[in-house]
Amino acid sequence: MKFNTKTIHGGQEHDPAYGAVMPPIYQTTTYAQSTPGGHKGFEYSRTHNPTRTALENSLASIENGKHGLAFASGMASIDAVIKLLEPGDEVISTNDLYGGTYRLFTKVYEKYGIKFHFIGMENAAKIETYINANTKLIWIETPTNPMLNVIDIKSIAALARTRQILLAVDNTFATPYLQQPLTLGADIVMHSATKYLGGHSDVVMGALVVNDDDLAEKLAFLQNASGAVSGPQDCFLMLRGIKTLHIRMQRHCENGKKVAEFLADHPKIEKVYWPGFKDHPNHDIAKSQMKDFGGMLSFITIGNDYNEAIRIVENLRLFTLAESLGGVESLSGHPASMTHASIPKEEREKTGVVDSLIRLSVGIEDAEDLIDDLKQALN
Repeated sequence: MKFNTKTIHGGQEHDPAYGAVMPPIYQTTTYAQSTPGGHKGFEYSRTHNPTRTALENSLASIENGKHGLAFASGMASIDAVIKLLEPGDEVISTNDLYGGTYRLFTKVYEKYGIKFHFIGMENAAKIETYINANTKLIWIETPTNPMLNVIDIKSIAALARTRQILLAVDNTFATPYLQQPLTLGADIVMHSATKYLGGHSDVVMGALVVNDDDLAEKLAFLQNASGAVSGPQDCFLMLRGIKTLHIRMQRHCENGKKVAEFLADHPKIEKVYWPGFKDHPNHDIAKSQMKDFGGMLSFITIGNDYNEAIRIVENLRLFTLAESLGGVESLSGHPASMTHASIPKEEREKTGVVDSLIRLSVGIEDAEDLIDDLKQALN
């Protein structure tokens, strides 16, 4: 089954009760049993719910995986992965990553004895110097948030496999339409499904997809034991969003390219970060592991002026100034004061997240209107 077909039919069956084409919303907490333990596969909705099961099957299908797990948020899904570890274990993570992930790693789990190394991973060989007997997990984003750095999944997967280290990839920016990390050798794929998978800025959710049965069992245990699960209404909305993922991503990519090229040619712009440019670091890797280059980009203006960046985002009209990304509508953000404010300034600036950086999530509106909006805000 091809990807475009998987988004609509992958892992799905018509409802056995009445043949409903869309999985119904099973708004129930519990299920009748004929005898203790005698049920139809569902007993309590924290553990399983038919609507959530339908979504988890869909998630597994579009990521070319065997097991999907849906969580209450992207952070809850990351939390489950870190709970696989024990005090004394070490994690190697990219140094350019979402601020909430950095906060979870440093403010929550470091005090439980888990050590995190934040390094640039553009050169996969650099990782090897940080590996020791305690290294149990490599955590990467690619493209990264917000600098759009590209990391070679296949090379890192090969390294991790020889050392028996888990590799987890945050695939939020790329989505499975553009990139499938399990196929490239990763062990775990994570999504803030709130973003592109849902696609309409109306549901918060996280997701994990894996192939290994034992790993899936451990994660499902943590999902149930910790209880950070997604509700049936949210799962229904996510299923609906996934059905149009492929056509939305096509337009995100088309518009992202046009906006990136406009900004790169603008006299007030110093630098645009977008993986589709030939001079973007690891552009060739992006070409080899991604189908296209996505709708996310960041830029800084000439002079690297904080006040100028704030003025621009405040004057945009179609690009709404807001947290999040990946919806049908275009959004702008100021990472230093919004999504990445939890990362200390000194650490942020080492990776390029300066106070003048602006991040854009390019939506599916008419590209000409988006460019006109940027023109008026820049001028």
